[in-house]
Amino acid sequence: MKKPKVYIDGKEGTTGLQIYQRLGEREDIELLLIDEDKRKDPDERKKFLNAADLVFLCLPDAAAVEAVSMIENPATRVIDASTAHRTAEGWVYGFPELLPGQRQRIKFASRVANPGCHATGFLSTAAPLVKLGLLPTDYPLTCFSLTGYSGGGKKMIAEYEAPDRSVLLDAPSIYATGLQHKHLPEMQKLAGLDQPPVFAPILGDIYKGMATSILLQNRLLKGNPSAQDIWELLMSYYEGQSMVTIAPFGGRAPRLAANAMAGRDVLEITVSGHGDQTMLTAQFDNLGKGASGAAVQNMNIMLGFPEITGLTL
Repeated sequence: MKKPKVYIDGKEGTTGLQIYQRLGEREDIELLLIDEDKRKDPDERKKFLNAADLVFLCLPDAAAVEAVSMIENPATRVIDASTAHRTAEGWVYGFPELLPGQRQRIKFASRVANPGCHATGFLSTAAPLVKLGLLPTDYPLTCFSLTGYSGGGKKMIAEYEAPDRSVLLDAPSIYATGLQHKHLPEMQKLAGLDQPPVFAPILGDIYKGMATSILLQNRLLKGNPSAQDIWELLMSYYEGQSMVTIAPFGGRAPRLAANAMAGRDVLEITVSGHGDQTMLTAQFDNLGKGASGAAVQNMNIMLGFPEITGLTL
């Protein structure tokens, strides 16, 4: 059987390099590599984009839109890791476990938008509760999300790893304080909410890792469930999934560390609380299930490989 040809446009960035690391040793695909001195040459890029069976776009939003416009081969399939197409018409959202039928939509799609990292954590808990009818679509959701600095790309990585860095980087920092983070549109749309959540991302002094939490008043939920009821519902919802799992009720430890899942491509949800209030926390690697691991999972589904091939569980 002929090996599918795969091209990473933007292999030099953080997400692109992580995808390359997951694919570099695989023998079931042919990885197309552009000459370093021609990687910004439009004609050369266009040639590679159209020669591939599947393309990863690891580019800024505008460059991703431009790259899609350069693809003329109808057989070339695309996974876009940018924000550009996550709520766009004609694109399938690349979170296989999220909603019934989503894995099949990805399998047959020609255009897949890889989810944002914060959005992955938020949606993993909020979207099922809306789908199950427990969380009203007009619920005033709030969310906070702790993340490693690698999500900020090369410039932020250099800032955090500089020997003379600011002492302010030693402490966690709340950012996007204007409450207009770029992941909000997909968070609202894919969860099926009437309005976006109030969302506060928090940057920590860890290279990679993420812990995204939503807090619920149970009396405002349909049926007034307890935290344990919600845990049981999510256990059933994600039953049989290999890359999204549910921790024992209350969690595995008294503290939920943002870097607990660093180096792995899976996501684990912890449900804690009591009869009146619930906290749901998704822990995962912002470069794993939050970016590159999810992209490779989507590629495996699209090309017909076992879903977890090349990934770390």
